Amino acid sequence: MVYFLFFLISFITFLVQNSLKKKFEKYSRVPLPISGAQVAQMMLMQNGINDVVVKPTAGSLTDFFDPTSKSVNLSEAVYNQYTVAAAAVAAHECGHAVQHRVGYSMLVLRTKLVPAVSFASKWVTWILLGGILIFEFFPYLLGVGVVLFALTTLFSVITLPVEIDASRRAVRWLETAGITQGQTTDYARDALKSAAYTYVVAALSSMATLFYYARVFINRN
Repeated sequence: MVYFLFFLISFITFLVQNSLKKKFEKYSRVPLPISGAQVAQMMLMQNGINDVVVKPTAGSLTDFFDPTSKSVNLSEAVYNQYTVAAAAVAAHECGHAVQHRVGYSMLVLRTKLVPAVSFASKWVTWILLGGILIFEFFPYLLGVGVVLFALTTLFSVITLPVEIDASRRAVRWLETAGITQGQTTDYARDALKSAAYTYVVAALSSMATLFYYARVFINRN
């Protein structure tokens, strides 16, 4: 049953990622008179954010907001493209900047968890493996691994409302600012909805894995 669940989630992940790729390719062919970089700069300015810079970054769909360096980092395609897809992604990342400025509660919570999650992510695989291999001698090592993995799962779950809220802010601003209208607003919303599904699947996968290791620990005890 557990292995079937992992297979199902893996299959769903493949479908979601494939759908996301196709939709961004589709909406990357819908032109707008403004580039992703310009969208980001305009959204930041209109939200009174003057201390965040917009920078290009290498890769595809590697866009992110970094509160530490106060920068919105856009993949080169998004930064330079004059399309609905580029506008949607740029506005979404600026949505995170707006969240940071207003102190959006779920983002604050996720930020506080980052140091602990970074530590857990670095060691959890080795602790779980060691816990399984030497369970007879150190039974609670596996338990420690389960707790650390639970922390990363919690982080995945908290990420969901953060990403969904950023997308809502993005679509609302794009329409209010007149960047997108009617059908192009629907396109932007659809693109960001597809991106949000990847976080849903990631959270489900993490929960399934947590359930597996917790079950192993309980059964061995």
